[in-house]
Amino acid sequence: MAGNSTESGRSVTSKITSILLTFTEGSEHSLTEIARLAGLPISTAHRLTSELASWRLLERTDDGHYRAGLPLRMIGTQDTERPGHPTIAERAPCIIEDLSAATRSRVRLGVLSELEVAYIEKVPGPRPASTFSSAATVPAHPTAMGRALLAFSSARMVEMTIIRGLRAYTPHTVTSPDRFRRALGVTRLTRVAVTRWELESELCWVGMPVFGRGGEVLAAIEISVQDLQRDMHAVIGTLAIATRSLTRELAGRPGPDLPVQACPEPEDLHLAATT
Repeated sequence: MAGNSTESGRSVTSKITSILLTFTEGSEHSLTEIARLAGLPISTAHRLTSELASWRLLERTDDGHYRAGLPLRMIGTQDTERPGHPTIAERAPCIIEDLSAATRSRVRLGVLSELEVAYIEKVPGPRPASTFSSAATVPAHPTAMGRALLAFSSARMVEMTIIRGLRAYTPHTVTSPDRFRRALGVTRLTRVAVTRWELESELCWVGMPVFGRGGEVLAAIEISVQDLQRDMHAVIGTLAIATRSLTRELAGRPGPDLPVQACPEPEDLHLAATT
């Protein structure tokens, strides 16, 4: 199909399918590359990718490339070789509802969507967890789940986040690129991300990553705490159990827990993020 730019006899469904299939390996492509790989004229590829992006099946990056959107990535977390293997969308509500009940705190699970974090949330009380939607997003840099995701993402993703701008949401938001990189470095070493009053002025958050098969970061979970000094050690054990359990389910293996270093002191984590 590559290199064939003729459209004769091809249905719209065939053209859309050929575009979507160019993203089966999780890659990013320019419009020219999509047209070549799908065997379509540039004008047709532009029209169809624009429509797919409007439905969020594709996402356009800041440098003009396209990649699979959140709905396709959520479908892609299912292991088709193992019938009944859980997906993030299936397991996430149960996980955060259990965590919220156990800690009596707000709990969020998020996945990267473009340069933001699409999330679901459970607040203490009888109301069920929210669902993933295009409106439910938060910036990555001032959130614990965002940092847990970026710490294990590509260097390119981190740099794109920095180039986009580390906007200050409160006086405590880390806006220095060097301090932000140091915070991600600490998270890579400890598998724990913390934020202190960075998105919301009265809340701190503790987050940890969730991995899939091959060690790719798929999601992150964060729990709100009022005081890092007092509360972090109380929630981090529960959070570690939840993230490791979900990692094992999504990776499709009952193997050993991923190694996690000894829990750092809250003041050390905060220092790394703000100095």
